[in-house]
Amino acid sequence: MKNIVYFDLETRLSAAQVGGWGFAGKMGMSVGVTYSTRDKAYHIYTQDQTEALIEELRTADMVVGYNHIGFDYEVLQAFTFWSIKDVTHNLDICSYMTERLGHRLKLDSIAKVTLGGCSKTADGTDALKWWAEYEKTGNPQLMLDIARYCCFDVKVTMEVHKFGVENGYVLYENKQGEAVKIEVDWQ
Repeated sequence: MKNIVYFDLETRLSAAQVGGWGFAGKMGMSVGVTYSTRDKAYHIYTQDQTEALIEELRTADMVVGYNHIGFDYEVLQAFTFWSIKDVTHNLDICSYMTERLGHRLKLDSIAKVTLGGCSKTADGTDALKWWAEYEKTGNPQLMLDIARYCCFDVKVTMEVHKFGVENGYVLYENKQGEAVKIEVDWQ
């Protein structure tokens, strides 16, 4: 059976806190989440476990994420000496859609119409706030909140991918609020 690993991570610091998006490697990782089709399970990693996370990504038949090549891998690159992009087989849904449409979409713009109203449960800025509060208080509930949010993003990415594979298209909401169909050729 082919092992598709769906992936997302949340950072400890924002782009503004580290000097801009070009410094993703300085943002740190609060939580990384994968879903493995081989294991049929979610795996949750903290920054101390990045080596195991990178190994899971490296050994996957395919890694599917949303802007994971342009962002998440840049964050993780700080924790390894070899290029994660070069040792993984990837489908970055954000990059795929941007290439097809000529402009970038948010995951929510696709998920809401493709999955019939399903959308993200929070925002990346919420995860940053939860991390900052966790650092101050040590309250484990805040780490659980970050993990739950990240798991849901992985689930949404997985469901969008599965829909595209099964139907040969996804929908997205354009700026006028209309649902637009776009054909996809995903494995």
